[in-house]
Amino acid sequence: MTDSTSATGRELDRTASGLAACLPALSRALDRRPAGHPHPRPPDGQLALLRFVAGREGATVREAAEALLMKPSNVSALVSRMTESGLLERRQDRSDRRVAHLYPTAAARRRLAEVRDQETARIRQALSSLSDGEIGALASAVGALAALTRHLDSSAR
Repeated sequence: MTDSTSATGRELDRTASGLAACLPALSRALDRRPAGHPHPRPPDGQLALLRFVAGREGATVREAAEALLMKPSNVSALVSRMTESGLLERRQDRSDRRVAHLYPTAAARRRLAEVRDQETARIRQALSSLSDGEIGALASAVGALAALTRHLDSSAR
């Protein structure tokens, strides 16, 4: 990035501070179950693991633990509960029987789709109360927020 297009230190500080304040509140707002919704939202740990496994089918418990910044023993316990409840399938590695690969079940895929639909509907409803300019600004920021998420994820490893 050239000097003429780079953000100043003050702009970076203001943006970082604003995002640090806003994003957790946005996440909490999405966590709340809307009145009349038939299914409770899965706990954060379950949802994070389901999303990870759906995106990386065949991942191991260790890989999931590293990606989710959790202890492998906690992920293993979570996998056991989710396997018992029919959300994950655990398949033994053919060359190393100590290693298991994780796969989402059809029920898990349906549950993830329900959560995604619920979150999308809630955001869409909230967006409809904003001005065209605010909606445009948010639409323009989606790609940058995705890039920021990828960078934060990779720098945490």
